[in-house]
Amino acid sequence: MAFLEISHVSKGYGPPEQRAEVLADLNLAIEEGEFVAIVGYSGAGKTTLMSLLAGLVAPDCGTVKLAGREMQGPGPDRGLVFQNYSLLPWLTVFENVKLAVDQVFADRPEAERIAHTEKFIGMVNLTRARDQRPAELSGGMRQRVSVARTLAMRPKVLLLDEPLSALDALTRATLQDEIARIWQESRTTVVLVTNDPDEAILLADRVVPLTRGPNATLAPGIPIPLARPRDRRLINENPEFKQLRNQVVESLLSAGVKPKTTLTRDLILPDIEPEDISKPWSYFNRRGPLRKGEKREESVEVAP
Repeated sequence: MAFLEISHVSKGYGPPEQRAEVLADLNLAIEEGEFVAIVGYSGAGKTTLMSLLAGLVAPDCGTVKLAGREMQGPGPDRGLVFQNYSLLPWLTVFENVKLAVDQVFADRPEAERIAHTEKFIGMVNLTRARDQRPAELSGGMRQRVSVARTLAMRPKVLLLDEPLSALDALTRATLQDEIARIWQESRTTVVLVTNDPDEAILLADRVVPLTRGPNATLAPGIPIPLARPRDRRLINENPEFKQLRNQVVESLLSAGVKPKTTLTRDLILPDIEPEDISKPWSYFNRRGPLRKGEKREESVEVAP
């Protein structure tokens, strides 16, 4: 039995007469400790899929199970890292992380909760910024706080909803390395959604393409057998990496594309000859394009 399992899940929005079907017949099995990346186009339904996994929305049909139990709403066993940080601006780094720790581990002594909070702030290398508020942090540092807060809850599944898409390239690369390092240390089950095939291959054990919407579904997964830890400076020169990238991109381009029908019919061209523009133009001899069928001889008598 898979640790996290999606079985025949579909989801749409709106009243029946105007319903927008977003996801259709999703099936996915994820093992405990596995890092899975779901790659898809913008608007394909990736965030809806993450909301289903987090229990924020219920499927129209099908089931989502964690450790053999069907999900019934959100819970601390699933931690979701949003794209927009979602930090409380009036709290410091320490206070934002500890707020989650206090909610999940309310029965533990205060000293233990403080030490737990400090541990995860250190894990994302933000100890020096522990007393700063979000407005004093860069975008990359804010996202680190969001990751630390989620990890501090000790979730069974870490859900990453395009957490790096709003960052510049250098910051994004740094946080990719941080996520890979944290996963190596914790071995938490991770589901990442992204629109970047390179990011998916760099981080994941398996890449699963999400087809185009509406009625998007999951294509067969592509195992990533590259050895860890993965060095981004070397991986781009790795022939196996290039082959995997081509495979992921080809799967995205071909998945969900409906077969095309070719029609053949006769094309009848108009029976028109172009105007001879080489002749001098005047008001009295002007004439547009001439149909061949219009050609005829005329006799004109001119009075003396």
